Amino acid sequence: MTIQTAKLSDPAVRAFVSAVNAHDRDAFRALLAPDATMADDGSDRDLDEWADREIFSSHGHMDVDNESKGGRCLLTHYRNDTWGEMRTRWDFTVGDDGRISRFETGQA
Repeated sequence: MTIQTAKLSDPAVRAFVSAVNAHDRDAFRALLAPDATMADDGSDRDLDEWADREIFSSHGHMDVDNESKGGRCLLTHYRNDTWGEMRTRWDFTVGDDGRISRFETGQA
């Protein structure tokens, strides 16, 4: 059972999922702190390069199955043109300013 994006608990995470699914680079970038970092399967990656490859140029899409930790941890079905569909987990760190300072993703 998928959770509708509009029903996600954390506003920053909700906006992140919306930006990914709309392929909106500007909205995505605006959600992130200037020095935001990320990791994929436990390895730190260059955030801009990774987002371009895994989200924007490959038409990434998140269907959220479950949320925890106040909406800052998601289990999703993530799909893109490169890898197809897989179950993934996403953990977000959101700063006091409401912007995402770090996210970590990987296969669930």
